[in-house]
Amino acid sequence: MELFHLRAGEEFIRLGQVLKAAGFVENGGQAKEVIQEGLVSVNGEVETRRGRKLYPNDVVSFEEDELTVQK
Repeated sequence: MELFHLRAGEEFIRLGQVLKAAGFVENGGQAKEVIQEGLVSVNGEVETRRGRKLYPNDVVSFEEDELTVQK
């Protein structure tokens, strides 16, 4: 499992942004597509909102990749 660290001063990051920043997808359009297709889960549940706010300890899964958001 990979760790994704929020930048200093950030309380959350949006799902689409974390998929791009972690390299799971190449761009925002691709992030939107995989999220809307139900291919991404947060904390074990399918998430279809690209703007979903992720906080420390949230776990994001896409295909075989998984990451945990950390402060």
